[in-house]
Amino acid sequence: MRTLGPDRLPVLARGFSLLGSGGGGTTTLLEIMAGQVLDAPVALYDIDDLDPRTPCVAIGFAGSTYLLTERVPPPDAFAPLLAAAERWTGVRATAVCAMEGAGLNGLTPLLVGDRMLVDADLMGRALPGIDQLSLLVDAVPGAIVVADTGGGVMLVDSSRAGDAESLVRSSVIRAGGAGAVLVAGFTVGDLRAHGIPGTYTRALALGAADIGVDDLPETRVLGSGRVSAVESVPDDAFVRSVELVGDDGALLRLVARSEFLAVTRDGETIAASPEILVAIDSLSGEVLQVDAVTLARHVRVVALDAPPWWLASIERLARVIPAAYGLRGLEVGR
Repeated sequence: MRTLGPDRLPVLARGFSLLGSGGGGTTTLLEIMAGQVLDAPVALYDIDDLDPRTPCVAIGFAGSTYLLTERVPPPDAFAPLLAAAERWTGVRATAVCAMEGAGLNGLTPLLVGDRMLVDADLMGRALPGIDQLSLLVDAVPGAIVVADTGGGVMLVDSSRAGDAESLVRSSVIRAGGAGAVLVAGFTVGDLRAHGIPGTYTRALALGAADIGVDDLPETRVLGSGRVSAVESVPDDAFVRSVELVGDDGALLRLVARSEFLAVTRDGETIAASPEILVAIDSLSGEVLQVDAVTLARHVRVVALDAPPWWLASIERLARVIPAAYGLRGLEVGR
């Protein structure tokens, strides 16, 4: 067990921004909200610190991260979801982890101060789909999803990840485009095989490094250059193609939806999801969201190692490679 004090919030937030792969939402709002809750250090537990039978929940926000900044969620946004989950399961969860260990959702467990904070999450990076939560990918028995509907809650108890994705998406729309989501019905022991451990530890290490230099931990530098074009892909309006004229003369292209999914160099894919692809402003060192990579901006592009959990089986990997988003031909080496 370690402690996490309020003074570590900026470092933690910067690390989660890097793990966002250009998505996950900016962390400013959650830093403010967490800062109002954290008036003293909190304990951060490794999975092995706790009894594997300890009931746990994972929390996060789904939908538009921009709407969250315009319509700030209440401090007790997860209370109705916790109450519904505990009525359904008949168990009070005494531990909490992040649903998505990246972007603003990496900080959401800090809002629930009466549960033990577990150093784990269900994605290991930013991903757009509820059906990409590790517990649902592995169809862990008993796992349920509870979502805000903007006046009530909706609970999904199904062995099919697609059910949770479609129903939670509908709830988010009912809630006005953004809302709280909670996963329950699992234990800390389930996280050993079906979760991604060490997310907070990784974020703290990344956030503490100097992101303006090339020695960021785990980093593979893919290139740097000035943005020369930002275009939509004709057959998918949600896909963005960003071209950079590289400092070394190469042509770099970043392919993105809500996160960066692939990077090509002179037409050859050199990195792709589930690697974590990050664009960093060369002058300020700011970690950029996808839509902040704009014309004439000079950026460095780096890749962080993919969470090993996604690489452990073909079935898991198939959920996060570019082809899972309808983007064919972006495998590394093609």
